[in-house]
Amino acid sequence: MLVMEIVPQCVWRINVDIPEEANQNLSFSSTERWWEQTDLTKLIISSNKLQSLSDDLRLLPALTVLDIHDNQLTSLPSAIRELDNLQKLNVSHNKLKMLPEEIISLKNLKALHLQHNELTCLPEGFEQLSSLEDLDLSSNRLAAVPAGFALLSSLLRLNLSSNQLKSLPAEISRMKRLKHLDCDSNLLETVPPDVGSMESLELLYLRRNKLRVLPEFPSSRQLKELHLGENQIEMLGAEHLQHLQAILVLDLRGNKLRSIPEEMCLLQSLERLDLSNNDISSLPCSLGNLHLKFLALEGNPLRTIRREIIAKGTQEVLKYLRSKIKDDDGTSQNDSVPETAMTLPSESRVNVHAIVTLKLLDYSDKQATLIPDDIFDATKSNIITSVNFSKNQLCEIPKRIIELKEMVSDVNLSFNKLSFISQELCLLQKLTFLDLRFTVLPPVLYHIPTLEAVLISNNQVGFVDPQKMKLMEKLSTLDLQNNDLLQIPPELGNCVQLRTLLLDGNPFRVPRAAILMKGTAAVLEYLRDRIPA
Repeated sequence: MLVMEIVPQCVWRINVDIPEEANQNLSFSSTERWWEQTDLTKLIISSNKLQSLSDDLRLLPALTVLDIHDNQLTSLPSAIRELDNLQKLNVSHNKLKMLPEEIISLKNLKALHLQHNELTCLPEGFEQLSSLEDLDLSSNRLAAVPAGFALLSSLLRLNLSSNQLKSLPAEISRMKRLKHLDCDSNLLETVPPDVGSMESLELLYLRRNKLRVLPEFPSSRQLKELHLGENQIEMLGAEHLQHLQAILVLDLRGNKLRSIPEEMCLLQSLERLDLSNNDISSLPCSLGNLHLKFLALEGNPLRTIRREIIAKGTQEVLKYLRSKIKDDDGTSQNDSVPETAMTLPSESRVNVHAIVTLKLLDYSDKQATLIPDDIFDATKSNIITSVNFSKNQLCEIPKRIIELKEMVSDVNLSFNKLSFISQELCLLQKLTFLDLRFTVLPPVLYHIPTLEAVLISNNQVGFVDPQKMKLMEKLSTLDLQNNDLLQIPPELGNCVQLRTLLLDGNPFRVPRAAILMKGTAAVLEYLRDRIPA
C-alpha cells in the first residue's frame, strides 16, 4: 500500500493538463477521449501522512466529496472556499487546532466530519453552513457550543461527544429538524429543559457526564432513545417520565438511583430498560406489565427478587413481577386461567398460565435431555413470543421450535450442553433476543439478521469474527464477559451499531481496564484507532 506525505501535483491538475498521449498524434477510442470526460467530483486521499494541502486544491472546483481523514494535517488551505460544489468533507483523525474562516463559504456542504482533532473553537459565522445535515465534532477540545448553532436549520445529526462542554446553549432547542444529538463524555451538570421540546429529536445521548438530576422533557413526543448511563442521577420521579410516551430505549445504568417510580409502567412503548449498577433495593411490581425485550438489573442491592430469577433473563423477571401483582391482589396465578381444551394429562409439565397469559413457552430448570412433544402440542392455536428452555441438559436445539418461526422473538437456551446450533435457527423470522452458553460462538448467529442482543458470558469463547458481526446490523448488545478471549480484533470497532459491548473477565491485555471502564463507545473508538492502515 502506497503512503503519501505529499499529494502529487498531477492530482491537483488532473482537470487542466492535457494528457501526454495527445502530443503523439494517436487515434483515441470513445472511452479515451479526455476532452469529453467530466471533471473530478470525488477525491479520497485518506490514511496517508499528509501534513498540509496545497492551494492548488482550487483547481478541482467540481468536487462534491473530499475525504482526507486519518492524516497529519494541522490546517486546511484557504483555497477550500473555491469548492463551491462540495457536499461532503471528512477531515477526521487529523491534528487540526482551528478551521479556516473560508470554510463558511461552502454553502452546499451537507456532511462535515471533524472528529478526533484538536479543535478548541469554531470560526465566526459557522452557522452560515445552512445546508449542513450531518456534523461530527466528537473527540475534540471544545469548551462551548456557539449559540448560533440554532441557525443550522437543516441539521439532522449533531455529535458533540468527548469534548469539554460544561453546558449547552438554550438556543440549541431551535434546531427543529435535529433527530440525533450525542453529548456523551462531557462535563455537563445540567441540560436546558427546552431540549425536550425539540420536535424532531429521536435519539439523545448524555452518558458519562455529571448530571445529578434527570432532565424533564415537557413535550418530547418523538424521543425514542434516551441514554443517561454513568452519571450521578439520584432520583427518578413521575415528572421525568410522563412525557416519554414514544420511548423505546431508556439507559440509566451506572447512576445512584435508589428506587423506580410506579409511573414507569406507563411507558408502554419501552423495549429496553437498563438499570444496572445503581442502588435500587426493590422494583415496583407494575414493571412486569411492560413489554420489555431487555431489562438489565445487575449490580443493584435488590432484596425482593432472588438472584437466580434475575439470572434467567428478562422474561423470567417480568413473569415474577406479574405474579407478585396477583399475589398482592389475593388471587393465585391459576385463578384467572380459563378452562380450555389444552388441559392435558401431563398438565404438571405444561405451564398453561404462561402460555395463555404471558405468551411464554416455559420448560426450564427440568434437567431434561429433550423437550417433550406435549410441551409443543400445548402451543397450538396460541401466540408464543418467548421460549425458555434454560437449565436443562439439551445437546441440540429442539427441532420443533421451528413451528414457532413466525411468532417467537425471545429464546433462552442458557445453561444447557449445546455444542453447536443448527442452521434452522435462522428460520425464526422475528428472533431479536437469544441467551446461550457456549464454548465456541456458533457461526449460525452471524446469519440471524434480526438479533438485537447476544448474551454469551461465562463461557469459553476464544474468538469472534468482526467482519461477520458487522453484518448483524441490528445487534446492539453483545455480552462476552468471562470468556477466553486472548485478543480483541481491532475490526470489532467497526461494529458501530453496538450500544453495549461487555468484555470484562477475559485474559486479553488490551484494551486495558481503564479503557473498558469508559464504556462501549470508548472501547469501539479505541479499537477503530488500531485497525491497520
